[in-house]
Amino acid sequence: MRSVPRPIGPGAAGQPAATSEGALGDFTVTWRTVALLPLAIVVGGIAGCVALGLLDLIGLFTHLAYYGNVGDTLVAPSLHRWGALTVAIPVIGGLIVGVMARYGSEQIRGHGIPEAMERILIGGSSVQPRLAVLKPISSAVSIGSGGPFGAEGPIILTGGAVGSVLAQLFHLAAIERRTLLVAGSCAGMAAVFGTPVAAALFGVELLVFEWRPRSFVPIGIAVTVAEVVRDAFAAHGLMAPSPLFPVPAHGAFGAVAVSEAAIVGLAAGILALALTTACYGAEDLFKKLPVHWMWWPAIGGVVVGLGGLVDPKGLGVGYSVIGDELAGKLAIGALLLLLVAKLVMWSVALGSGTSGGILAPLLMMGAAMGGIIGHAFGGSTSTWALMGMAGALAGVTRSPFTAIVFAFELTHDTGSLLPLLIVCTVAHLLSTLILKRSILTEKVARKGFHVMREYAVDQLEAIFVREAMLTDLFAVAPDTVAADLRATLEADPIVRRQRLFPVTDPSGAMVGVVGWSDLSEHRDRPDATVASLLHSDPVSAYPHETLRSAADRMAHHQLGALPVVDPEGANRVVGVLTHFELLAGRRRQLVEERHRERQLRLRKLRR
Repeated sequence: MRSVPRPIGPGAAGQPAATSEGALGDFTVTWRTVALLPLAIVVGGIAGCVALGLLDLIGLFTHLAYYGNVGDTLVAPSLHRWGALTVAIPVIGGLIVGVMARYGSEQIRGHGIPEAMERILIGGSSVQPRLAVLKPISSAVSIGSGGPFGAEGPIILTGGAVGSVLAQLFHLAAIERRTLLVAGSCAGMAAVFGTPVAAALFGVELLVFEWRPRSFVPIGIAVTVAEVVRDAFAAHGLMAPSPLFPVPAHGAFGAVAVSEAAIVGLAAGILALALTTACYGAEDLFKKLPVHWMWWPAIGGVVVGLGGLVDPKGLGVGYSVIGDELAGKLAIGALLLLLVAKLVMWSVALGSGTSGGILAPLLMMGAAMGGIIGHAFGGSTSTWALMGMAGALAGVTRSPFTAIVFAFELTHDTGSLLPLLIVCTVAHLLSTLILKRSILTEKVARKGFHVMREYAVDQLEAIFVREAMLTDLFAVAPDTVAADLRATLEADPIVRRQRLFPVTDPSGAMVGVVGWSDLSEHRDRPDATVASLLHSDPVSAYPHETLRSAADRMAHHQLGALPVVDPEGANRVVGVLTHFELLAGRRRQLVEERHRERQLRLRKLRR
């Protein structure tokens, strides 16, 4: 057994406090969470302002590139000024982005969300300060020059960079930096779309990799502040008011309409497969080109420019186009053309590694798909455009609750909540069945990392030490010869599995412990007694604490076993906990998941 480090505190990874299980709570939140709230407020305010700045910057570059004037309003790219020469605009924008990525920071490439996930998973939630400047500028250039992207992905990464940089100025743990990074990301999303609840859910479902008060509360505070900032800007005409896409209220959905909504959900799941395949198929093709990746965005710009000649509605952020789709203003032919053109332009541009977001394109393509299906169903195509929009978001991002609330907050259509639930549920199910990874996690997986999106209660939190510990103990006296004890254990593998052996005095009180490793390491001392090898102040566990608490302590001290002592008895050992017993939680879960039995049987009634 290795030497014991100094405990880091009672009840944590150090020596536990001798309290009863009545002290255990539903959550592990501490007052440390409250200390993060002032930083969350600052992050939310900055992210809200940065979102406004990014939208204005996109408007500026769009005005300069397509209209030849100076302005900061979001306008749709137009072919009227340059005609066929408009093809060159996305190419020039791609060249600028490629140069910025090559000589500024390669992390500006991509749509922002996988990059934020990567920094969380493998970067200790630390983001380079220059990324907070380069990402919005490169995205504004890309989108302003016709890139078929939305502003939300770049602002998610930029807001995350703001939160991370601010966190790095203080003495914080990696988990706290992660919380502020995600808080900034979600605040940016809320400021762009005016969807605070969906933004907070987005952080919980996709980015923060846990569902705990310590992360949710700062995220909620930051998002609220960003929404307040957005509303203040909207009141002065600087941002679009909420909802971003108002639609007429829908009536109640009957059984037939709900069944039709399920069909839209299936189509959305298939669309998720098509979009993911197209995006990474394009990326794989670019990797085969015999040119440096700096030139890829310009090459992708050629496809974007040509696609813009085919259907100009596919260029730029396309918020006005989404509004037209939800209003039912586009005929089925226009929807078909938009869906195909946007899919090709978006997948090629994204695969080229340029800078831009995916949420707005998903909304546009999903709404087009829903509108097309709506023409077959009859009735209001705007209703089905809304369903398709939410289903595409749920299927591609695997965040169904975010998609439901996001669609509701974008439209304020309360009558659509039930069909939205059906659409997003079916789309999520089909997507997870036919796709191993989403468009967001595939990029991280290709770098050799695994992202698990399922969250569940840790079974180690549900089992007490007393339920899993070894109670049939093999204890030894202090004057036992170590060589004799080692010989006994070598002859009895069942006893040796205990690994840690309490050393007790004649009264039964524990005076220390000796481990199998201690006996093995001192084979050159044949006359040594256990008293000379024992650890007199071992790290211990208590029967009433959870396996998670004991496991954390074992991990901190790098120990494979702990003595379990009675908190009310004077050094009385009642059991031993090894890593084998820690697997009890996993065994219980496996039984619940895999053991199938029929517990009730129907019997015929006898007369």
